[in-house]
Amino acid sequence: MGGRSEREYRENLSKIRERLNNRDRDVQKDFERIGKMKIEALRQTEEMRASIFHDIEQMEKDIIKSKDLAPESKARLHTEIAALKNEVEQKYGMLKTRISKTLTPALAEQLSY
Repeated sequence: MGGRSEREYRENLSKIRERLNNRDRDVQKDFERIGKMKIEALRQTEEMRASIFHDIEQMEKDIIKSKDLAPESKARLHTEIAALKNEVEQKYGMLKTRISKTLTPALAEQLSY
């Protein structure tokens, strides 16, 4: 007759199941990597904000101490600094919100330590 036996069909099903499990594992690993990347992006966003505000604070101290700058120059610089702080907060908030929206609740709980 030449037809396939039950054993051959079962072996074929086992191979298909193995391929399915391998692909499932690969996708799970991809999701894990994506989650780690999101957490890293959130960490980098926090570090960016802290670093920039540290630099701004140092500049503000230098401006206050400066004897070479006219009061009008100091006032203009303080205005620019205030605008920059607002811009940093706006971008930080936007990035944090964008990243947080994509985090799963389980990952978000890990971050709230």
